[in-house]
Amino acid sequence: MNEKQDLIKVGQTGDYEQYELMPCSVVNALQGVRSEVISHYDKDTYSTFADADNDDVTQQIGIGGREYEYVPWGGDNMLPYHVQTLIGKNMVTAQCQNFNTLTCYGQGLQFFERNAPDGSPAGKPKRASDPEIRRFCMRNAIHLQFWEQATDMKYFFFSVLVLTLSRDGSKIVQLRHKDACHCRFAPRDRKTGRPPYVIVANWRHTPPETAKVYPLLDDVDPLGDLLVRLGKEPDPETGLTKAQTSDRSFAIVCRVPTVGRQLYPVPYYFSIFMDAWYDIYRLIGTGKRFMIKNTAAPRIQIEIHKNYWNNVCNEEGITDPEKRKARIKKERQDITDFCTKPENAGKAWITSYDTVIDGKEVRMVRIYTLGEDKKEGGDWADDLVEASNALCFAMGVHPNMVGATPGKSQMNNSGSDKRELFNLKQSIEKPWHDVMEVPYHVMMHFNGWDEKYDIDVPMIEMTTLDKNKEFDIKGNNNEPDNNKG
Repeated sequence: MNEKQDLIKVGQTGDYEQYELMPCSVVNALQGVRSEVISHYDKDTYSTFADADNDDVTQQIGIGGREYEYVPWGGDNMLPYHVQTLIGKNMVTAQCQNFNTLTCYGQGLQFFERNAPDGSPAGKPKRASDPEIRRFCMRNAIHLQFWEQATDMKYFFFSVLVLTLSRDGSKIVQLRHKDACHCRFAPRDRKTGRPPYVIVANWRHTPPETAKVYPLLDDVDPLGDLLVRLGKEPDPETGLTKAQTSDRSFAIVCRVPTVGRQLYPVPYYFSIFMDAWYDIYRLIGTGKRFMIKNTAAPRIQIEIHKNYWNNVCNEEGITDPEKRKARIKKERQDITDFCTKPENAGKAWITSYDTVIDGKEVRMVRIYTLGEDKKEGGDWADDLVEASNALCFAMGVHPNMVGATPGKSQMNNSGSDKRELFNLKQSIEKPWHDVMEVPYHVMMHFNGWDEKYDIDVPMIEMTTLDKNKEFDIKGNNNEPDNNKG
């Protein structure tokens, strides 16, 4: 028993006052102090996400002596940080997002030679061995960038990567992922219908002066937009070739299509916050915690005769009112310690005992154990499973894939079923990869590597044991894809 206990009066019968041992936090709550219980139950998540898709309001920020306009993300501009906190506070949603990120990552982004088999019976593409490409991957930590990108795509349905060119503008030499939490878009341009730039800053801590602004390439034709800005191709709208811009860093947004094409996409799983299931799971967990916490200690009721406290003081000759209060307080603590301290197990406590003329017993202190055989905390077990399954459904993860409903009675699938579930999950990641690969294709085309090399995200495919291996690796580019150049 970790929490300090105290005696609290719960009633009176005849000459006996009735007390129960309770945790001090409960005592404080009963005395009118705002407790942790109340703070957990006083707010639903819906209010935080009510304006998640509102991009009509704009704000301004001063950077480098110039004013920039941007659209806040959520009413307080802190919506992505709220999402990050809420996802992390719920073990089901946190593990679902971890699983989604890992399955989206697959075997990571890899470079292959076009139509060059590696000599294996399966004729898989041969990994690129060009020193320039290998150096680019090493200097830019491509696998880390792709993993960060997958994380943002699963959390917020978009990611931002910044391409940096050499000084003469002939090569893309650097690729960096920018955390979506820190990205804020400019209002849409009335002519093009897209934001002209993105501002990157840690909006919780970073002073506005340290924020950075990156020109935003057209998300439909980023390569063409880049070539036009560098004066390498004529503008398709005017047919004229512009002077080369002095900018050498450009941002590309990889965006999952959503209904309404919001500036900040509203992921489908946000429904758990605007619906009730996230709150239901949270409230069940909070209620069970306090139920167990407040009943894990020995459930003890103590009846104390109204004359007991005075007898203790009188026997010790204490007459001063303040000293009598202190002695009564100490006696209350002694009773609490006797009933709750482990070292007192098996010990006896001697109190006075008497009878009246009619033979009725008069005991100064009587102790009763309440609900000794009752196991608390299982009241909402079925509801918790229901809420957990609802969260997994909204996150696009089968509960058995992340162990959200463990146990033999929770419809756990066989190994074959789980293998097929995993393979299905991997297969539906391809649309995400097609969107996420756009910046890398731009880099490949701009640097002139696309003639001989291509990129792909090989996926893990679970196989049966009769194939003498537990998994296989399959890519998406075993056949030419005209949409990838």
